[in-house]
Amino acid sequence: MKKKDIIDHLAICTDNISQSVNWYLKEFNCAVLYQDDSWAMLEFENVKLALVLPEQHPFHFAILKSNVEDYGTPVKHRDGSVSVYVKDKSGNNIEILRY
Repeated sequence: MKKKDIIDHLAICTDNISQSVNWYLKEFNCAVLYQDDSWAMLEFENVKLALVLPEQHPFHFAILKSNVEDYGTPVKHRDGSVSVYVKDKSGNNIEILRY
């Protein structure tokens, strides 16, 4: 049986990263992996949640793949990961990601 792909994170848009991080920490049992003024990454038991500003990043979900280059020209991120954004048949944003 072929190994299933892994969803690394979901990204939702917010108008204020700091306020949103504080709200999620108050309401849920999660941890901050990274935070700055333009985005934050929260870790839950089974998945990560990215909080992004709409003008910085699109809302999306990220799937881990080793063959990122098969989906387009990868962009290197500040954490060393590389990714390509694609759209599904309905126009949803999907980040193809490799750490």
